Formats: sequence, structure tokens, C-alpha cells
Amino acid sequence: MASAAEQLASNLNFGAFAKATELKKRIWFTLGALVIYRLGTYIPVPGIDPAALSQIFEQQSQGMLGMFNMFSGGSLGRMTIFALSIMPYISAAIIMQLMTAVSPTLDQLKKEGESGRKKINQYTRYGTVLLAAVQAYGIAVGLEGMRGPGGESAVIDPGWFFRFTTVVTLAGGTIFLMWLGEQITQRGVGNGISLIIFSGIVANLPQAVASTLELGRTGALSTGVIIFVMIMAVAVIAFIVFMERAQRRLVVQYPKRQVGNKMFGGEKSHLPIKLNSAGVIPLIFASSLLLMPLTVAGFSGSGGPDWLTGVTALLGRGQPLHLLFYVTMIVFFAFFYTSIVFNPEDTAENLKKNGGFIPGIRPGKNTANYINYVLMRLTTVGAIYLALVALLPEILISQYNVPFYFGGTSLLIVVSVTMDTVAQVHSHLMAHQYEGLIKKAKLKGSRR
Repeated sequence: MASAAEQLASNLNFGAFAKATELKKRIWFTLGALVIYRLGTYIPVPGIDPAALSQIFEQQSQGMLGMFNMFSGGSLGRMTIFALSIMPYISAAIIMQLMTAVSPTLDQLKKEGESGRKKINQYTRYGTVLLAAVQAYGIAVGLEGMRGPGGESAVIDPGWFFRFTTVVTLAGGTIFLMWLGEQITQRGVGNGISLIIFSGIVANLPQAVASTLELGRTGALSTGVIIFVMIMAVAVIAFIVFMERAQRRLVVQYPKRQVGNKMFGGEKSHLPIKLNSAGVIPLIFASSLLLMPLTVAGFSGSGGPDWLTGVTALLGRGQPLHLLFYVTMIVFFAFFYTSIVFNPEDTAENLKKNGGFIPGIRPGKNTANYINYVLMRLTTVGAIYLALVALLPEILISQYNVPFYFGGTSLLIVVSVTMDTVAQVHSHLMAHQYEGLIKKAKLKGSRR
């Protein structure tokens, strides 16, 4: 069976791709949805002075707002209808998952299967609307207080009408992106929410490379620093690929069974546990939580209260407190999300039902404890890996002021989403080839 699967995987070529009409439809749908998203990042919010906003944003482009602008695909810097991006939805999902872990009612709802999952998703959507409206109002008030170098306002006609239209526009943009991401997940290839963030980062990579080279041309960065940053980016990508593919395989033994005069079973299998079971989720969660309170603080500028200015300075990019909070939240969400996506007790129960066992470990509770022990050790290494990938480039970027797109967070998102999407494409191709083999077998059987 394994050799057949390997042979089938080796035959995944362009010829098979050309015949997979369903896969091509999914890919075209995904590309079309991402094109619509990118077009929306250039539709401005009504009542904004683009020239004044550009000058104001340039002053804060290396702060937290610059990082938020990276996640929004440049929408925040242009103040377009997708300026909030998908971050309110991610924040709402974090809150719902935390509440599911502490609320018995929501936990029971989660165990109800598909119907419970739909209700939790509906609550997440309601939370997204509420968070998007609150953040949009904060941005609208902040925009009214922003002033350019010459004292010009970023808003042409401040007032309640501008605030109302901004809240409706930005919240509507986030809700549309939430719906678009769900459509990509259902009808396209890959995870829609991750692909939206991925496309925003990738779309600005050429500009980031050009701006880095421009800094070298003007003398702001030395040639050695630019070469070092490029080599570091390649090394980080290679490290991410290696760690994301790393897994621990637990040997699972199935007992022999005699049916009549024949013996069945007795084979060995493996239970693969990824080193980083949480994937890129901890970084996105940690970034969104850091960005949410500082978005309004960044827009308040010098006109904000003193305590808000102090918080912004302490939590600024590259500051010790920012790095401490960032690493702490990454580690917390690595363990938290792993506990959600991988349940050792359910895995041990399924092994027991199928007659499988880990050699040297009693089935049932002992197996669950052993799997949990292995999972916690792997998650510890995975959390340290995520923290290093996010932390080391952050320090270098804050020291040399190179674009955010060469940071560990952006590179991890790009690499992880690319690997997941390619894996889904391969699975669709393999399913298509299996269907072809089954059809041929049926035709041969009918001829006989």
C-alpha cells in the first residue's frame, strides 16, 4: 500500500493536473477571490485626504502601525475599505476559543458536532462585527485628531457623519473579507483567512525589496547589512521548512487476529505528531492582540493622553516590554491551540477501539498520559522555535530599520501557508488519480 501511494505521488505531473477539472476550478476561484481582495485594498474610505494621510503615516511606518499595515496588505497606509483587514475576525476567534475552554456551556456546544460548530461560528461572526465597529470608531476618532507636518488634517470634513460612514465602511470591509475567506475555504484551495493575510504580505514583498535596495543606494544601509539581511531571510525560510516538516512518530502495534484458517493484523503503524502542531496561529494571535490596543494609541499621536503615549512608547516595536509580551503570548497560544487541535484522550480511545496499542504502554488512560507527555515536550520545542523565529528578526529589524516583510512573522506565514496550500493541491491530485484508477478497474470488471 505504501509503495502504491509513493508511486502515485511520483506520478503527480502536469498531465494529471490538466485532467483535474475540479482542482482547476478551485484554483481559479481562489485566484479570483484574492484578486477581488487586492482590488479592494485600493478603494479609499470617503472623506480622507490622501496626501495628508500619506505624510502622517510615513512618520509612524516603522512602529506598530507599520506592522498592522503589513497584515492588511497596505490597506491601512492608504486607509481603504479593507484597512482593518481580517484582524477583528481573528481576535473574535481567539475570544471564542478562550471562552470555550472556560465555559461549560460552550464546551458542551462544541461537542455537539456540526450543529454546535455552526453556532460557535455564528457567535464568532457576531463578535467580529462588534470588534470591527469598535476599532473602526477608534480609527475614525483618531483620524480626526491626526495632523500632518504642516498642520493639515487627514479628514476633509470631521464630524459624526464621517465617523458613521467610516464605521460602516471599515466594519463592512471586514465582514466581506470574513465571508470571502469562508468561500475560499469551501470552494477554493487552502485556508481562506490565511491566504488573505498571505496575499497581503506577498503583494508588498517587491516594494519591500525595492525600498531596502533604495536604503542601500542612499547610504542609509550598508551593502554588508543588506546582504546579511537577505542571507538571514533565506536561512530563516530553510529553518522554517525544516521545523514545520519535523514530526515524532509513535509506533502503534495492531494484534494478530485469526479468522478461519487465516491470520489478519499484526502490522505496525505510526502515529505522527508534528513538532509545531499549532502552526502559524500563535504568531497571528499574538500579533493581533498586540495590535488591537495600540492601533488607536498610534492614531491618537501627540494629541492623546499622557498615559496612552507612555504605553505606546513602552510597547513600541523592538522595546523590551513589547518583545516580552510578544514571546509570552506566542508560548501561551502555542500550548493553548495545540490542546484544542490535538486531544490525547480521544486519540488513545480511538486506538483502543481499533485494537491498536503503543508497545510498552497499557491501552486507555496510560496511553493518553504518554501521548500527552510526548505532545507537551514537542510543543515546548515548537514554542521555543516560534519565539526564536519571531524574535530574532524583530530585533534586527528594529536595529537596522529594514522593512517588516523580512521579519520572522511574515516569513513564517508565507512559508506555512504555501506548504499547506501545496499539500492540499497534492491531495486533490491524488484523489483525482485514485478516482481514475477506480473507474478503470470498474470498466475492466464490467468487460469480464
